[in-house]
Amino acid sequence: MTSRRLLSLVLALCCCFAALLGLGDVPMAWAGPVEWHEVPATAEGRQWWDSGSLRLSRNGQLTVLSRFQPMAQASEADAPSNRPAPSQLYVMELDCSQELYRDISVNGLPRFRAEWQAASGDALSTETLRAACQAASNLLGASSSKSREAADG
Repeated sequence: MTSRRLLSLVLALCCCFAALLGLGDVPMAWAGPVEWHEVPATAEGRQWWDSGSLRLSRNGQLTVLSRFQPMAQASEADAPSNRPAPSQLYVMELDCSQELYRDISVNGLPRFRAEWQAASGDALSTETLRAACQAASNLLGASSSKSREAADG
């Protein structure tokens, strides 16, 4: 099975699993094509985020689908295969103003009570947060305007 087909299968399973559980804060299915954007790789691996998955959660935080692929651990036994390490899918909830994130789903499995983490210690998470927050600035601006109007009204 090719990696693209495997990724599509995993993504479909993630969406189905979340829909079956009826999870409120986990984005359900995303309509439209997946648009992966890669952030600069580090020694830990590679990471992408999907611009088509940007949504606001019920508590007003930004959510995004991301994919992480750790760097392959090179060993003499693995050298002939040259296979990339398998990647994992995350639904990240982002607090753009405080540069915090939490993984609310990993490979389609929800992470209840996921803890907020500072992105500053992880270059991949920091770049993913900054890029996704910048891409969603209109979405976040509209949300904060609605919040101010509700407070004033």
